[in-house]
Amino acid sequence: MIDVTHLKAICLTAKAERLALFIDPLNAAMEEFEINTPLRQAAFLSQLAHESGQFRYMEELATGEAYDHRADLGNTKPQAILIAQEHGSTPGKWWKGHGPIQITGFDNHMACGIALGLDLMNSPKLIAEPEGGCRAAGWFWRTHGLNKLADEGGITQITRRINGGTNGIAERLQFYARAKVVLGVK
Repeated sequence: MIDVTHLKAICLTAKAERLALFIDPLNAAMEEFEINTPLRQAAFLSQLAHESGQFRYMEELATGEAYDHRADLGNTKPQAILIAQEHGSTPGKWWKGHGPIQITGFDNHMACGIALGLDLMNSPKLIAEPEGGCRAAGWFWRTHGLNKLADEGGITQITRRINGGTNGIAERLQFYARAKVVLGVK
């Protein structure tokens, strides 16, 4: 179990009051999705700290317009276009990154919503809240085999699965190093 003191020691510039909102949801998600060793938790928390700007941002800062024509995210599917239009949006904008791990795109929001029993087709911001967002992050972590990579210390490989590349790897590694110390990883 982590507490605010742990998370604050990992996310040095975050406000403790903000981090406190995530403690129970993070602990519940880590239990639910078997992120249950200090090494797994260090890897998980370090990735979320980077992706969310130290738990400040639960929605991608960019408009999402760049994702409008991304077939690999499902955003070009007729159903995606229709649902987004019903909400006065486009697929890239409607299903831009949400939650502390930045679930992005129609296909990812649909799969996550089905798995968690959430209507992310019509309400993608449900995972921009601490509880839904932490569960979504845990779901993504498990479905992408990240516990195994965490067990092997594969932070670069984890970063590639989350981000598609190694964007922000230096910061992710800094968060990871702090998290390992905080959580007592030898």
